[in-house]
Amino acid sequence: VLSKVEVVTREQWGAVAPRCRETLKCPAQRVVIHHTALLHCRGIRECMDQLIHIQTMHMQDRNFDDIGYNFLIGGDCTVYEGRGWGVVGAHTKDNNRDSLGIAFMGNFNNESPSPAALSSVKQLLQCGVSQGHLHPGFTLLGHRDLGDTECPGERLYAALKHLQFP
Repeated sequence: VLSKVEVVTREQWGAVAPRCRETLKCPAQRVVIHHTALLHCRGIRECMDQLIHIQTMHMQDRNFDDIGYNFLIGGDCTVYEGRGWGVVGAHTKDNNRDSLGIAFMGNFNNESPSPAALSSVKQLLQCGVSQGHLHPGFTLLGHRDLGDTECPGERLYAALKHLQFP
C-alpha cells in the first residue's frame, strides 16, 4: 500500500495564508468529491494559476477563511494541497466537521475523469488512511449526495462508483 503521494504544497502553488484554521477533532469519516466546474487545467502552471483564482474567489466572493477544499486534483493528475489534512474545510454546507473535500479541477458533466486522475485520488486517500488522517472505513460521497447540486458532474459521479478500496 502506498503511504506517500506527491503533493504540490500550498507554498509551491502560491497560496495566501488562511485567515484562520480549524482542526478536525478526529480522522475524517467521509470524503466528499467535487468538481470545480471550471475549464480543465492541463499543465502545472495553468493549474497553479487556477488554484490562485479559486482561492481568491473563495476568500473574497464567498468570504471563506481559505480555499474551500482540502485537496484538488489537476487535469494533469497532480495532487494539490488546499487546506490539507486534518483541517475543517468549507466545501459542503453543514458537512465539513467530519469530512475531507477533494475537488477535481474541471467540469465533469460531459467529460470523464482520466484513469490517471482517479488513480491520483485513490493514492491520496490510501495515504490519508495510512497516516491516520482518514478513518479506514471512510465513506466516499459525491457532493450531490449531501446537497442540491449537480456537483461533481455526471461523469465523475459515475466514476466514483467504480473506485475500489481494500
